[in-house]
Amino acid sequence: MSEVYYLTQEGYKKLKEELEYLKTVERPRISAMIADARDKGDLSENAEYDAAKEAQGMLEYKIQKMEETLNNSRILDDSKIDNSKVQILSKVKIKNLNTKQTLEFTLVSESEANIKEGKISISTPIARGLLGKSVGDIVEIVVPSGKVKFEILSISR
Repeated sequence: MSEVYYLTQEGYKKLKEELEYLKTVERPRISAMIADARDKGDLSENAEYDAAKEAQGMLEYKIQKMEETLNNSRILDDSKIDNSKVQILSKVKIKNLNTKQTLEFTLVSESEANIKEGKISISTPIARGLLGKSVGDIVEIVVPSGKVKFEILSISR
């Protein structure tokens, strides 16, 4: 059975646009690189040809994975998110009880994670530790630097 991928409408659209770009721009560009390298003669010692073929293989693999993700994705409706518990698409504000630092981020699928935009993957240790918890809960989460206690200050969408 295939893995199900949960995406926002925005994330689905972005992935679809990237896939279209790879198919219509990158695929022809790499094909042209292979043709140019082939025209240079002996393929047995042609590093340029080998590199282009390798790039083609990696591109085709990436295209295949993106198509699989799109075909097996479910688009999440953030208007139906229950704000009483932390779940995917929840915007969570937490306080690190060790450092007193406050953090705010949105839990998203792996493919949509972008720390600069304040979006973390639901597969990260912090997100996994927060899933299903409510405002006021104190959660101890093991992170690379050790165990950290967090208090959930707010949940919204």
